[in-house]
Amino acid sequence: MTRHTEGLSIGQVAEKTGLSVHALRFFEREGLFLHPIRRSAGGQRVYDPADVSWLLLCNRFRESGMPIATMKRFAELVRAGSGNEPERLALLEEHERTVQAKIADLTASLAIIHDKVMTYRRHVEEGTAAGVWSPKPSPGR
Repeated sequence: MTRHTEGLSIGQVAEKTGLSVHALRFFEREGLFLHPIRRSAGGQRVYDPADVSWLLLCNRFRESGMPIATMKRFAELVRAGSGNEPERLALLEEHERTVQAKIADLTASLAIIHDKVMTYRRHVEEGTAAGVWSPKPSPGR
């Protein structure tokens, strides 16, 4: 049997997910996988393609600011099987609201930054940029 039919090595999974080997081991220690990771006869981790899909989802959760504890709770619920879908949904909806609030904050910040970019662009193009928001010494210095 070839390595590909047996599963994926930790290096292959790292390459497919963009996660480091260290991060993969961390995810395993933290109980973020849906099942125990198999080991080869030589003790090396062997991942299934479904593990890659799960890790890609977990990576999105992490990148969007989901706390590890929430990720762990979601994984626990999925591992527990059917019957807890309303709790999973509530968890995902709460995270969705959190991400939407972050996006709104970033959008507001972006509008202010864009305004400053346009102001500086106009001053640079007009040759009037010297002294725009340059620090001035406080009186008495």
